[in-house]
Amino acid sequence: MSAAGGAPQSTVPVGRSVQVKVPATTANLGPGFDTLGLALGLYDELTVTARADTSAHVEVHGVGEGEVATDASNLVVKAIAHTFAHFSRPMPGVDLVAHNAIPHGRGLGSSGAAIVAGIMAAKGLLEGIETIDPDQLLALATEMEGHPDNVAPSLFGGLTIAWVTDSVPLHKRLIVHRGVSPLVFVPETTMSTALARSLQPEQVPHADAIFNVSRSALLIAALIQSPELLLAATEDKLHQRYRASAMPETDRLITLLRENGFAAVVSGAGPSILVLCSDPGQRQVAADLVAERSETEWQALMLAVDVKGATVVPHPVENA
Repeated sequence: MSAAGGAPQSTVPVGRSVQVKVPATTANLGPGFDTLGLALGLYDELTVTARADTSAHVEVHGVGEGEVATDASNLVVKAIAHTFAHFSRPMPGVDLVAHNAIPHGRGLGSSGAAIVAGIMAAKGLLEGIETIDPDQLLALATEMEGHPDNVAPSLFGGLTIAWVTDSVPLHKRLIVHRGVSPLVFVPETTMSTALARSLQPEQVPHADAIFNVSRSALLIAALIQSPELLLAATEDKLHQRYRASAMPETDRLITLLRENGFAAVVSGAGPSILVLCSDPGQRQVAADLVAERSETEWQALMLAVDVKGATVVPHPVENA
């Protein structure tokens, strides 16, 4: 919407501030390549405040401190700008303070979380000016991320099934069985999503496609109703074996865990490992096994399934 006789005018009050919280995600879950995603109880938290000028000032604490951009090229700021541009609203300058806990380059959806954080911040800043519905949030995030399997659970929480119809991303959110207990092993090394995707073949055998269709269907049942089926339900023939050469220790430990009855898969593009335990007690046993048999350092994170997804709330401003 444009102001009469000129360019669109920003009506975001200087000093308006919002607090955003976004969860980590794990995608694929074994057989659900580019389709299934799960939100995890590990968060980036940000405060974004509208400035009087048009500059962007970014302060990062925790993960990414001293590494990520601290100006307008920061991914969160770019997502804010993308959202304002979509609604033909000039973006105000922003002060952004981020407290990050989601590891970067480890297959836990850090870039998707940054994009979601920016879009949610823009939603909060535009409160009362533009109404942004959930479908628009998903579309905006997918435009930037390229595919919806990570941004959908980050936005909406829980287990999500994402698909695209006529270039429009859609999702269905499901409630995970309370017995499902995620465990994530995070290595010191990183993995490029682009490299991981480059290892995928353009075509796969017909039998492998059928195999993954059956396991993906079974996985939905295991996650929402029958956790005892998780080991069989997380089998995959579409992507993990093709990427194994790029992360041999990940592949070795997944094989070890699965041989010992744990539903272990590559988390997203890797190299982190996701173990979907059928009860919380299994997680310590799996953690002890990896600590005993791993050849490199791995951090074991025993996480809850996040059920809220991304949130944005007004942030009190000092001396307001």
